[in-house]
Amino acid sequence: MTIPEVIKPESLADYLEVMSKAVFQAGIRWATIEAKWPAFRKAFRDFDVARVAKFTKSDIERLSEDESILRSPGKISATVDNARTLLALDREFNGFANYLHSFEGDYDQLSKNLKKRFKYMGELNAYYFLFRIGEPVPPFEEWVETIPGDHPRMKEMVELARKR
Repeated sequence: MTIPEVIKPESLADYLEVMSKAVFQAGIRWATIEAKWPAFRKAFRDFDVARVAKFTKSDIERLSEDESILRSPGKISATVDNARTLLALDREFNGFANYLHSFEGDYDQLSKNLKKRFKYMGELNAYYFLFRIGEPVPPFEEWVETIPGDHPRMKEMVELARKR
Protein backbone atom coordinates (compact mmCIF):
# COMPACT_ATOMS: atom_id res chain seq x y z
CA MET A 1 0.00 0.00 0.00
CA THR A 2 1.20 3.48 -0.81
CA ILE A 3 1.02 5.69 2.24
CA PRO A 4 -0.09 9.18 1.26
CA GLU A 5 2.14 12.04 2.26
CA VAL A 6 1.15 15.10 4.18
CA ILE A 7 1.00 18.01 1.74
CA LYS A 8 1.03 21.77 2.04
CA PRO A 9 -1.97 22.84 -0.05
CA GLU A 10 -1.11 25.59 -2.49
CA SER A 11 -4.53 25.94 -4.11
CA LEU A 12 -8.15 24.92 -3.76
CA ALA A 13 -7.38 22.13 -6.23
CA ASP A 14 -5.07 20.55 -3.65
CA TYR A 15 -7.84 20.54 -1.05
CA LEU A 16 -10.37 19.11 -3.50
CA GLU A 17 -7.99 16.39 -4.65
CA VAL A 18 -7.24 15.19 -1.12
CA MET A 19 -10.91 15.35 -0.16
CA SER A 20 -11.94 13.50 -3.32
CA LYS A 21 -9.41 10.76 -2.71
CA ALA A 22 -10.89 10.30 0.76
CA VAL A 23 -14.37 10.11 -0.74
CA PHE A 24 -13.48 7.60 -3.44
CA GLN A 25 -11.37 5.42 -1.11
CA ALA A 26 -14.26 4.93 1.32
CA GLY A 27 -15.15 1.26 1.23
CA ILE A 28 -12.70 0.52 -1.60
CA ARG A 29 -9.17 -0.89 -1.52
CA TRP A 30 -6.77 2.04 -1.47
CA ALA A 31 -4.58 0.37 -4.10
CA THR A 32 -7.53 0.28 -6.50
CA ILE A 33 -8.08 4.02 -6.21
CA GLU A 34 -4.35 4.78 -6.29
CA ALA A 35 -3.96 2.83 -9.56
CA LYS A 36 -6.79 4.81 -11.14
CA TRP A 37 -5.82 8.20 -9.71
CA PRO A 38 -4.22 9.59 -12.92
CA ALA A 39 -7.56 8.94 -14.65
CA PHE A 40 -9.39 10.69 -11.81
CA ARG A 41 -7.14 13.74 -12.27
CA LYS A 42 -7.97 13.80 -15.96
CA ALA A 43 -11.70 13.22 -15.41
CA PHE A 44 -11.90 15.99 -12.82
CA ARG A 45 -9.74 18.48 -14.76
CA ASP A 46 -6.82 18.28 -12.32
CA PHE A 47 -9.34 19.08 -9.59
CA ASP A 48 -9.67 22.67 -10.80
CA VAL A 49 -12.38 23.66 -8.33
CA ALA A 50 -14.03 26.29 -10.51
CA ARG A 51 -14.27 23.87 -13.44
CA VAL A 52 -15.52 20.95 -11.36
CA ALA A 53 -18.10 23.17 -9.66
CA LYS A 54 -19.59 23.83 -13.10
CA PHE A 55 -20.06 20.14 -13.93
CA THR A 56 -23.63 19.41 -14.93
CA LYS A 57 -25.87 16.41 -14.52
CA SER A 58 -24.73 15.24 -17.98
CA ASP A 59 -21.08 15.49 -16.87
CA ILE A 60 -21.90 13.34 -13.84
CA GLU A 61 -23.68 10.82 -16.06
CA ARG A 62 -20.73 10.78 -18.49
CA LEU A 63 -18.24 10.16 -15.68
CA SER A 64 -20.51 7.47 -14.23
CA GLU A 65 -19.88 5.52 -17.43
CA ASP A 66 -16.13 6.17 -17.56
CA GLU A 67 -14.40 2.83 -16.95
CA SER A 68 -11.07 4.50 -16.18
CA ILE A 69 -12.40 5.73 -12.81
CA LEU A 70 -14.64 4.33 -10.11
CA ARG A 71 -18.12 4.64 -11.59
CA SER A 72 -20.02 5.74 -8.52
CA PRO A 73 -22.62 8.39 -9.37
CA GLY A 74 -22.98 9.30 -5.69
CA LYS A 75 -19.25 9.86 -5.18
CA ILE A 76 -18.91 11.69 -8.50
CA SER A 77 -21.82 13.96 -7.59
CA ALA A 78 -20.30 14.47 -4.12
CA THR A 79 -17.05 15.66 -5.72
CA VAL A 80 -18.97 18.27 -7.72
CA ASP A 81 -20.95 19.37 -4.66
CA ASN A 82 -17.75 19.50 -2.59
CA ALA A 83 -16.11 21.73 -5.21
CA ARG A 84 -19.05 24.12 -4.92
CA THR A 85 -18.80 24.10 -1.12
CA LEU A 86 -15.04 24.74 -1.26
CA LEU A 87 -15.64 27.77 -3.49
CA ALA A 88 -18.36 29.11 -1.21
CA LEU A 89 -16.21 28.72 1.92
CA ASP A 90 -13.21 30.22 0.14
CA ARG A 91 -15.29 33.31 -0.68
CA GLU A 92 -17.00 33.51 2.72
CA PHE A 93 -13.77 33.25 4.73
CA ASN A 94 -11.45 34.99 2.26
CA GLY A 95 -9.54 31.72 1.85
CA PHE A 96 -10.35 28.10 2.59
CA ALA A 97 -7.44 27.90 5.05
CA ASN A 98 -9.10 30.71 7.00
CA TYR A 99 -12.24 28.58 7.25
CA LEU A 100 -10.18 25.68 8.62
CA HIS A 101 -8.42 27.93 11.11
CA SER A 102 -11.66 29.59 12.24
CA PHE A 103 -12.12 26.64 14.59
CA GLU A 104 -8.96 27.70 16.48
CA GLY A 105 -7.48 24.22 16.62
CA ASP A 106 -10.67 22.58 17.92
CA TYR A 107 -10.48 19.32 15.97
CA ASP A 108 -13.85 18.03 17.17
CA GLN A 109 -15.73 21.13 16.05
CA LEU A 110 -13.89 21.33 12.73
CA SER A 111 -14.48 17.64 12.03
CA LYS A 112 -18.16 18.01 12.88
CA ASN A 113 -18.46 21.03 10.57
CA LEU A 114 -16.67 19.28 7.70
CA LYS A 115 -19.04 16.31 8.03
CA LYS A 116 -22.01 18.69 7.97
CA ARG A 117 -20.89 20.76 4.97
CA PHE A 118 -19.25 18.19 2.68
CA LYS A 119 -20.71 15.10 1.03
CA TYR A 120 -19.35 11.64 1.91
CA MET A 121 -17.31 13.19 4.70
CA GLY A 122 -17.51 10.77 7.59
CA GLU A 123 -15.34 10.48 10.67
CA LEU A 124 -12.48 8.63 8.93
CA ASN A 125 -12.58 10.90 5.88
CA ALA A 126 -12.45 14.05 8.00
CA TYR A 127 -9.42 12.75 9.92
CA TYR A 128 -7.72 11.60 6.68
CA PHE A 129 -8.39 14.93 4.98
CA LEU A 130 -7.10 17.05 7.85
CA PHE A 131 -4.11 14.78 8.43
CA ARG A 132 -3.13 14.87 4.74
CA ILE A 133 -3.32 18.67 4.49
CA GLY A 134 -1.21 19.12 7.61
CA GLU A 135 -3.91 20.45 9.92
CA PRO A 136 -3.73 19.53 13.61
CA VAL A 137 -5.38 16.21 14.41
CA PRO A 138 -5.51 14.36 17.70
CA PRO A 139 -2.99 11.58 18.24
CA PHE A 140 -4.23 8.66 16.20
CA GLU A 141 -4.10 6.19 19.09
CA GLU A 142 -6.45 8.38 21.13
CA TRP A 143 -8.73 9.40 18.26
CA VAL A 144 -9.23 5.88 16.90
CA GLU A 145 -10.58 4.78 20.28
CA THR A 146 -13.46 7.23 19.86
CA ILE A 147 -14.85 5.57 16.72
CA PRO A 148 -16.18 2.05 16.32
CA GLY A 149 -14.27 -0.58 14.37
CA ASP A 150 -10.66 -1.41 13.59
CA HIS A 151 -8.81 0.77 11.08
CA PRO A 152 -5.49 -0.89 10.21
CA ARG A 153 -4.91 1.04 6.94
CA MET A 154 -5.44 4.37 8.65
CA LYS A 155 -3.15 3.34 11.50
CA GLU A 156 -0.43 2.29 9.06
CA MET A 157 -0.75 5.57 7.15
CA VAL A 158 -0.34 7.64 10.31
CA GLU A 159 2.55 5.58 11.68
CA LEU A 160 4.53 5.71 8.43
CA ALA A 161 3.93 9.41 7.99
CA ARG A 162 5.24 10.09 11.50
CA LYS A 163 8.51 8.32 10.65
CA ARG A 164 9.20 10.68 7.74
